[in-house]
Amino acid sequence: MKRPANDGHDGISVSAAAAGEREGIYPLVLLRILRALACVLAALALALPVCAPAKTVRPDPTSPETLLNRAFKEIGRQRFDAALEHIEALIRVRPDFRMAHLIKGDLLLAKARPLATLGNAPNGPAARIVDLREEAVARLRAYREQRSSDQVPRYLLQLLPEQKYAIVVDTGRSRLYLFRNEAGQPRYVGDYYISSGKRGAVKVREGDQKTPIGVYHVTSSLPRKKLSDFYGSGAYPINYPNEWDRRQGRNGHGIWLHGTPSDTYSRPPRASDGCVVLSNADLDALARHLQIGLTPVVISEGVEWLSVEAWNTERTSFLQALDQWRRDWESRDTDRYLAHYSPGFAANGQDRDAWGRHKRQVNGAKSWVKVGLSNVSLFRTPGKEEVVVVTFDQNYRSSNLSNVMKKRQYWLRESGRWRIVYEGAA
Repeated sequence: MKRPANDGHDGISVSAAAAGEREGIYPLVLLRILRALACVLAALALALPVCAPAKTVRPDPTSPETLLNRAFKEIGRQRFDAALEHIEALIRVRPDFRMAHLIKGDLLLAKARPLATLGNAPNGPAARIVDLREEAVARLRAYREQRSSDQVPRYLLQLLPEQKYAIVVDTGRSRLYLFRNEAGQPRYVGDYYISSGKRGAVKVREGDQKTPIGVYHVTSSLPRKKLSDFYGSGAYPINYPNEWDRRQGRNGHGIWLHGTPSDTYSRPPRASDGCVVLSNADLDALARHLQIGLTPVVISEGVEWLSVEAWNTERTSFLQALDQWRRDWESRDTDRYLAHYSPGFAANGQDRDAWGRHKRQVNGAKSWVKVGLSNVSLFRTPGKEEVVVVTFDQNYRSSNLSNVMKKRQYWLRESGRWRIVYEGAA
């Protein structure tokens, strides 16, 4: 199968550490990595805030993530023997977790050679050490920066009843968060380490090796048997570019959630040409919650967390703006209706002026209009611009026409007011 041009498949990104393993260079690299990690942990213990852990399901005590976090904890206490026990247990569970082998080696050697910085081996391959250091720091940061149990991501304003789960990706922290839909409110389930684009985020063009930022959904499932080993246990394409991306002139294709090669547990934080990559075990766990065509995937550079109270206030405020648009449409007062549309509105080849002329003509031929909205979903787009993606079932009835359609709108906050910049069939 041809690999999508947007994902990192150049052989380097699979894992720089993998090459080191094949070439037998680990004795050089192992000399220094984890003793330095203890120093980093000690420093981060003072620098990073410790939030109240979120309430969620009890973690599997034998999972690689749990065992690694236990090792981090013991390293931070300078209890290397206890840390080694957890790392050895991890390796027994996942012998392909290359960073764990490096940690084990350094724990064995660190007693004789104290280090001042992480990855400061004098004769080690610098690029490989950087990859390992970045993965260790990303995982450590997730261990230290646990979100508060009363926080939700700003982006998941309202889920559809049938959308059982939602995904939020934080490329800046190399983390994917899974939320369960409980009566429209997102409830934290768990989170996973991920790799993303080699050149960061905010994808603009084909081949820029960046991960897109925006609101997407899973469009299909590609099973292992239809893929090369590079993609691991499966792949789940998302709908990049969406309507907003195309409006902004962004292009490219082939952005997937997928796994890792069979001989690689995880990849460095910046390793793909745009895809979001999980370990095969994590992808398999996540896949149980994915609904094709339904599961939203919000990708950000840094998740904005809100208290439930602030989230509900923002949600209620936007729903009021949406309902006012509906009522002004029913009024047949075209000026009031058009006040909800941005000067930069464009859809289906029409700008705002053309849209207004069409609506005046339509309203003039009707004696009454009724508009019903149901199954409303609201997702705020990450980034500097304040944009909300709205999808709903529209039941339109009038004196001379009735129809039902699924509609999608993009609302942009301009001068303190929400206005529609795109509208079309979903």
